[in-house]
Amino acid sequence: MTPTTFSVRTLGCQMNVHDSERMAGLLLDAGYVPVADVPEAAARATEAGDQGADIVVVNTCSVRENAATRLFGNLGQLAAVKRERPGMQIAVGGCLAQQMREDIVAKAPWVDVVFGTHNIDVLPVLLERARHNNAAAVEIEESLKVFPSTLPTKRDNPYAAWVSISVGCNNTCTFCIVPSLRGKERDRRPGEILAEIQAVVDAGAIEVTLLGQNVNSYGVGFGDRQAFAKLLRACGEIKGLERVRFTSPHPAAFSDDVIDAMAETDNVMPSLHMPLQSGSDEILRQMRRSYRSKKFLGILERVRAKMPDAAITTDIIVGFPGETEEDFQATLDVVEASRFSSAFTFQYSPRPGTPAADRTDQVPPEVVTERYQRLIALQDRISTEENEALEGTDAEVLVTSTAGRKDGSNDRISGRARDNRLVHVTVPEGGDVPRPGDFVTATVTHGAPHYLVADSGLTGGTFSVRRTRAGDAYEAEQRAKEAERARPNAVGLGMPRIRR
Repeated sequence: MTPTTFSVRTLGCQMNVHDSERMAGLLLDAGYVPVADVPEAAARATEAGDQGADIVVVNTCSVRENAATRLFGNLGQLAAVKRERPGMQIAVGGCLAQQMREDIVAKAPWVDVVFGTHNIDVLPVLLERARHNNAAAVEIEESLKVFPSTLPTKRDNPYAAWVSISVGCNNTCTFCIVPSLRGKERDRRPGEILAEIQAVVDAGAIEVTLLGQNVNSYGVGFGDRQAFAKLLRACGEIKGLERVRFTSPHPAAFSDDVIDAMAETDNVMPSLHMPLQSGSDEILRQMRRSYRSKKFLGILERVRAKMPDAAITTDIIVGFPGETEEDFQATLDVVEASRFSSAFTFQYSPRPGTPAADRTDQVPPEVVTERYQRLIALQDRISTEENEALEGTDAEVLVTSTAGRKDGSNDRISGRARDNRLVHVTVPEGGDVPRPGDFVTATVTHGAPHYLVADSGLTGGTFSVRRTRAGDAYEAEQRAKEAERARPNAVGLGMPRIRR
């Protein structure tokens, strides 16, 4: 009997990626099988993004204005697949599900399950309920019942892990809907976090990213305002953990003890994502962002004083209601001064339920678009200059399982440098081919706006591979998958840990 397969499609931020790994873990624990592990199922994949699976879970985001349009477009495509695939189920979770609830089924009655951000643990139960009742199962909780990090997980790869240190947000940014969908901030205890990190390291991970809506306010909930800096230092004591990153901090709460911990802890990487949102102090005030451009630039100055090689990235919103040309120029000025290695830039879109959405001074779309293009051009120039400045330097790259678009034709592998820049490395003919999870060191030969190229091995220059236990774990995982595919399919009953 062919096993019942699943796929999880993630839209949105790193927290959604973290949650999707938990959804996959729950489904795996309930006896379902990742569709990628069943070639005959994967072969029937369509352009609808179903990947050929019997159960398709869409983990949604509601930050952007077109989120709902995008979701229902995807669901419309999946409806046609479902008609041709008996027994197929479609589940919708995440922020947009938390927001829209029963409206999702009202607009897309072929959806089987809707669940929110606070109760991802019920996904397998809801699938069974919908199947048994032959009716949609919708369940939304108003507050978090089970901390996602305590749930089973199926990580995308064995060499890197997301570890959530908190959920929710206590800020009141006027453009953001996250607090109403994720709830108030709740911190995990340090011992729980460190135990999870140790567990993923024992399983082969050598890189961990700490997640929270505002990581540097971690600890306020249990009365320790220096808890995040202490947590970073504690990560430095974990044997076998080679790289630590975190996202995202808030400039208003970013303190020097965190900068010191970053600079003084060997495995905390010199990369920092620091959301700017706007360079105009007046717009920052209207956004309820409790810092101003001078403070923001001061943080960057202190970070670079302690870590000169730090790569700093950011988020920027263009066209917030009431933004004047002078306000936008202030943003350009701060971007020029900040020298970000890259920036995630967004055109403002009103989110229902946020204060900014009700304002009558919305900036005309054509003005927003024109400003956005100017910002992109500026940041691309800066990113290119910053990356070109690295030509001739050596990069230590953690190889990932995701290849660049041209890697196959150029015998390149891809990965992330210590500062989190994307690097494409050419493997010389006859050279040792690194596995995902291994490290390769090569000299940067070209800096482009969004990546580096390290072709030094082609001319006899620097090229060395350090094989790691993370690479061993990746290789073992691939062997296990091949062995599983070779087994005759077992008949299961849908009980936990029994194959279906």
